[in-house]
Amino acid sequence: MIDATHELPIVRQCQILGLPRSSVYYRPAEPSAETLTLMRRIDELHMRFPFYGSRKLVILLRREGFQVGRRRIQTLMRDMGIEALYCKPNLSKPNKAHKIWPYLLRDLVIDRPNQVWCADITYIPLARGFAYLVAIMDWHSRKVLSWRLSNTMEADFCVEALQEALHRHGRPEIFNTDQGSQFTSEDFTQPLLDAKVKISMDGKGRWMDNVFIERLWRSLKYEDVYLKAYESIPDAKRHIGKYFELYNRQRPHQALADRTPDEEFYGMQALPLAA
Repeated sequence: MIDATHELPIVRQCQILGLPRSSVYYRPAEPSAETLTLMRRIDELHMRFPFYGSRKLVILLRREGFQVGRRRIQTLMRDMGIEALYCKPNLSKPNKAHKIWPYLLRDLVIDRPNQVWCADITYIPLARGFAYLVAIMDWHSRKVLSWRLSNTMEADFCVEALQEALHRHGRPEIFNTDQGSQFTSEDFTQPLLDAKVKISMDGKGRWMDNVFIERLWRSLKYEDVYLKAYESIPDAKRHIGKYFELYNRQRPHQALADRTPDEEFYGMQALPLAA
């Protein structure tokens, strides 16, 4: 909205828009190497102990030599978009202006592809920063239908992933998410309504509904992210794309009788793995 080349001075433009002038000149500082190391370790501990909150994480980090307090850990966890998985009120951070949809999966038997899709966001550490990854998954087959990376938590990258999933795989009967502001935004929910998809959102006490996609994050991070230490977002895109190809097409799942997500989703017979 502010145009530095306009004939009106920036001070006057800020007055017209009701913006503080300092916000125009502010440039966010990149996190220090120390902070990035700490954030990565928080992420590793969260994957290992997803039920630990900031209190327990502070204890573990101090034992490893990090000089940290609970307030700093809470701030970093909030920036990373992670929180402990346990039954508690206010599981997510909804936008109060957005509509919250009812939970539709209670006692529902999910036994076929495209019956229920779900989505979630996770933190991806990089060598000089971090990114956020959203994935859309078919609940029954565990197939990753689409995904996107972003350096912000705005809703745009979630909407792009949703549109790709709908375009490539049809539509589900129900789409389930938590109550995060990215998923409650009209930009995200309207394409679902246009496609006549029922929207379901986790309510109080429904923390277990994230378990399937949390397992995806755990597999991705331990089998690829932590091993390869992505340098940048383009590097992360390349490696994550390859991993999800392997995950969908070649990685057998015990819960699927050792079939791959693609075999379960498309109704194919399990194929012998190449030597």
